[in-house]
Amino acid sequence: MAQETNTPVRTEHPKKQKSATRDWFDSIVFAVVAATLIRWLLLEAFTIPTPSMENSLLVGDFLFVSKLHYGTRTPKTPLQMPLTHQTIWGTNIPSYLDWIQLPQYRLPGFSSVKNGDVVVFNWPADDPKYPTDLKTNYIKRCIGIAGDVVEVREGQVFVNGKAMENPPGLQNEYVVSTSSIVNEKVFARFGIPSYAYEQYEANTSDSIASNDLKGYKIFANQATAEALKKEDFVKGVTMLSDKKGESSAFDGLYPQSPLYSWNKDNYGPIPVPKKGQEIILNAQNIALYRTVLEKYEGNEKVEITDNAVKINGEAVTKYTFKQDYYFMMGDNRHNSADSRYWGFVPNDHIVGKAVFIWMSIDSEAGVLNKVRWKRLFSLID
Repeated sequence: MAQETNTPVRTEHPKKQKSATRDWFDSIVFAVVAATLIRWLLLEAFTIPTPSMENSLLVGDFLFVSKLHYGTRTPKTPLQMPLTHQTIWGTNIPSYLDWIQLPQYRLPGFSSVKNGDVVVFNWPADDPKYPTDLKTNYIKRCIGIAGDVVEVREGQVFVNGKAMENPPGLQNEYVVSTSSIVNEKVFARFGIPSYAYEQYEANTSDSIASNDLKGYKIFANQATAEALKKEDFVKGVTMLSDKKGESSAFDGLYPQSPLYSWNKDNYGPIPVPKKGQEIILNAQNIALYRTVLEKYEGNEKVEITDNAVKINGEAVTKYTFKQDYYFMMGDNRHNSADSRYWGFVPNDHIVGKAVFIWMSIDSEAGVLNKVRWKRLFSLID
């Protein structure tokens, strides 16, 4: 007779179901983490708030900026609310704590910053209370890379003695002299969003005498200026420009030194610092690189006079730069606060390369014309 064995019976307990609230919470956490990683490592969305890059980029353009091109930076300020920059959305409450500041490194990228690239960077001259990675984001075109010599002659950019190809959307400042009042719809037809009627004393050799230069000040490219000249109501179109040798004292141009009488249309030549480059310090380059030595090189206790530099109490007569720098300018050359006004952009301030426009909104247009459909998903040149 077979002997029975008592086999214990395992009781299956039903798996506890997640509540709808828990599901929503988990989904939100996952989405925030994924978006934060994508924003840090791959792509970040930006909006164009000012006209400094018109007509290449317009106010209301929404861009994606690649972090991969130049290499992603490791976080410097880790105690920060995800998906914010400087403040919590819609408030003036800081979105970060600067209790911890980490050393910053750049991961390998598949490109370096090149002449002509449209680059997003942290504005070097921003309020020093912000850590580097939380300074205000700016977007400009890179004119000079490390080691270049940049010069502007009568509005034309030269790099290492050669004229740089102008971007297609390059704009300058003009005065349109007219025989009658011009309706705003006329300017809208020519793609000119803003204008002002004024009297000018312009530095110009054009056909209109400076004492007769009354008209509408506009920012436009050369093609638009030529098209305006053909209109019946237009007496003349004159580009405003500064004469060579005029002091920069009233313009506030970098380096704001009496040693340099530059202006926005005749600027330089100015050498762009390169990592490992050694210079012999003198009055001229102390004026040029003073801000670099004091703020961007990580030097402690820097003391600078017009003719001498001390670092950590020790007098130095030569200096080797610790990182690369760049010279940035806006395509709207007469309406751009750029390197001509605040100097070089350090490599550790570079955020990424602007690659394409995914949306464009014209806030001044009617409801039916708000979206600039032709600009959607267009690559940035």
